[in-house]
Amino acid sequence: MRVSVFGLGYVGCVSAAALAGDGHEVVGIDVNPDKVDRVNQGRSPVVEPGLDEAVAAAVGTGRLRATASTAEAVRESEVSLLCVGTPSRRNGSLDFQYLSRVSEQIGDALRDKKDYHVVVVRSTVLPGTTHDVVIPALEQHSGKRYGEDFGVAVNPEFLREGSALKDFREPPVTLVGHNHAADAAAAIGLYGRVGAPLVTTSIRVAEMMKYASNAWHALKVAFANEIGTACKQFEIDSHEVMDIFCRDTKLNLSSYYLKPGFAFGGSCLPKDVRALQYRAKEADLDLPVIQSILQSNQVHVRRAIDEIVETGRKRVGLLGFSFKAGTDDLRESPLVILAEALLGKGFQLRIFDRSVSLARLTGANRRYIEEQIPHLSVLLRSSIDEVIDESDIVVIGNASPEFGEAVLRCRTDQVVLDLVRVPIDFGRLAAEYRGICW
Repeated sequence: MRVSVFGLGYVGCVSAAALAGDGHEVVGIDVNPDKVDRVNQGRSPVVEPGLDEAVAAAVGTGRLRATASTAEAVRESEVSLLCVGTPSRRNGSLDFQYLSRVSEQIGDALRDKKDYHVVVVRSTVLPGTTHDVVIPALEQHSGKRYGEDFGVAVNPEFLREGSALKDFREPPVTLVGHNHAADAAAAIGLYGRVGAPLVTTSIRVAEMMKYASNAWHALKVAFANEIGTACKQFEIDSHEVMDIFCRDTKLNLSSYYLKPGFAFGGSCLPKDVRALQYRAKEADLDLPVIQSILQSNQVHVRRAIDEIVETGRKRVGLLGFSFKAGTDDLRESPLVILAEALLGKGFQLRIFDRSVSLARLTGANRRYIEEQIPHLSVLLRSSIDEVIDESDIVVIGNASPEFGEAVLRCRTDQVVLDLVRVPIDFGRLAAEYRGICW
């Protein structure tokens, strides 16, 4: 393919050299004449292992060159990659001046181009930026319409400094966000020789993915450092702890626990996090990530309470009461906390959970309910339909398989609030549907 790469910084230069190495005809564009000159001389304008050699090889074969002319680059390419910087302002917001300017310049160049041209946003941008910044600038300056005369896609990069060329060749995934099949095909065509699963999605999901990934990476670093700080204080080898931790690919390093849903609960997580927080305070350790875990969980419970309050409905049916489907463990179940808060606000509550029976509850589990909700017996119903019939808003509290089918019996005047995202046939659902965080 014939490709123009806008911005010859870290991402742009790596992308340009790697694409040229794969056989594409690539022209790099930058407002800095020194960067343009260095590329044309076969030298990388940024320091990265192997990049000098990759640029030299690509320039030597004639598949990579650089220019300062946007019009020339757009005219001679089918696809334009936007790899310009989106730096932070003082308040944390992103500065889009470079992205806006290059979009306007490409728009000007597209005004006289007859062929369908695809602009691929590779810069890291917040969700909505492509629709709010890039597409309007392209339309205004080209006089053409997105989806008819030109296309736009989003293709986030997952490059680490120090191993960028290897990461380009072997990314975890090749992600392409688009609204039109032709735009996706153009972006996908760039990566035929890249060894990675291809995932196509919407533009906004693709934009958000980079932020979800980087926030997770940052959280992992902060978490490991806080565990290390605690281990040092307790005279424990932190590297041995985390080496063993990382061997667990079933729960620790896996997709488990990484699906948006309701708050955690049960007899283990709240108690153990609380104990670690207390021990850290005893040792005068400042561990802000670990100290914020329970607070974040409480905020999520309040989010559900607010969602229910905002409906204006007073009769609430709760499907599921234990913290996990198929168990009768009510200790620190977020659903118990939710129920207690709703009762305190004057809501009429009906509860169904096939696994929960007061007659069967024993020990600490029974004591917990007797202390938290001593009048539980009058709230429990023996059937799902009883709860649905007596409620204006039906809350799906845990992932019991029967609940997805049950809410299909809800009326058109009812609201279903799903805290766990159970499978539901929405074509048959008459009630209004809401998700806790989707």
